[in-house]
Amino acid sequence: MPEIRPFTGLVYDPTRAGPADRVTAPPYDVISPVDQDRFYRMSPYNVVRLILGKDEPGDDVSTNKYTRASSYLRSWTKEGILRPTPKPSVFPYELDFHLGGGRRRVRGLIVEVALEPWGGSIVPHERTFPGPIEDRLKLIRSVQANLSPVYGVLSEAPEAPDLSAFLDEVTAGPPDHETADEAGTRHRLWIWDSSPERVTQPLGHRHLMIADGHHRYSVALAYRDEMRARVGPGPWDHMMMFVVDASAEDPPVLPIHRAVRGGSLPPFQGERVRDLAEVLATLRDDDLTYGIAHPEEGEVTHRVANLEGLPPTVCALHDQILDRAGGLELRFVPDAVDAESLVSSGEAGAAYLLPPTKVERVWEVVGRGGKLPQKSTYFWPKPRTGLVIRPLLA
Repeated sequence: MPEIRPFTGLVYDPTRAGPADRVTAPPYDVISPVDQDRFYRMSPYNVVRLILGKDEPGDDVSTNKYTRASSYLRSWTKEGILRPTPKPSVFPYELDFHLGGGRRRVRGLIVEVALEPWGGSIVPHERTFPGPIEDRLKLIRSVQANLSPVYGVLSEAPEAPDLSAFLDEVTAGPPDHETADEAGTRHRLWIWDSSPERVTQPLGHRHLMIADGHHRYSVALAYRDEMRARVGPGPWDHMMMFVVDASAEDPPVLPIHRAVRGGSLPPFQGERVRDLAEVLATLRDDDLTYGIAHPEEGEVTHRVANLEGLPPTVCALHDQILDRAGGLELRFVPDAVDAESLVSSGEAGAAYLLPPTKVERVWEVVGRGGKLPQKSTYFWPKPRTGLVIRPLLA
């Protein structure tokens, strides 16, 4: 079972750093170059300087974006821009947002979780790329801190004490830190150090699935192994996670659409519909209804069709169509309008448009010993980076 504990975190002091909206940022992997520049301009203390620093002329092995990130973290802590919590704490966290025409909420805890090899009580749910691990390894070696929480969802356990009751109790009071992001999501963080074990210990009886942050978890495992070989056990044996009881909170699992070109795709099937809006209104995961946007006689044609099998639809799409098309180039696009635009511009030969799914369906795949294809789910919204940092050294 996963070991879940409180930790002493670093949080911005607003009297020195300024308001949270000036110093926080999204996770590094969704920050565009334009966004990076904007966050740099917002504040000299914005967390982007830690998670996604800029390369500069003259950089070498001794002076580079990783060493600058380390220097920023140390100096901000020394100057009191970042301050440690007085005691080991858990950090109740609330995301408040609009989706599908209504107001939604997802709550969880930011805690530290003991690292373990994949496949025990902590499981992945989709295949990953080998790519960005070395970059993140260089960063954690330099800063020696968990800068962004991995997002994990707990398995169902009706007999377990109710995490929701604890969150109701804590979130009834004003948050310690609050900000709104670019999409209008409100992020609220509380710092709770009064017997935090009463909520963390029961959570250790449940399995944990990585919802977002597979690569960060892999990096943490690699860094743990390096440090154990050098100096033995230590704080690198754990990592910071945002843990959500999905059965109570029902976090949205949005799709990531597939823009494709090349390969030997089968003829496009399905019923022709008017436009992208009609496609999106028709998509359903229950009966594996997906959409297609493809060029036909100089225009973009829209269709909806059904696949066979069990949801999530993305698994059936890969099994029955995409994985059978040799030489196919895939682009993973969360926004359906952007996917359609790639077709209209000629950058893609077709876009396969997918419905959202549910956490329990992802758990069903994992329970059968399977994984979803890479970049299958978009757990949204994501925790804001910079509201709390977990240092690995005092």
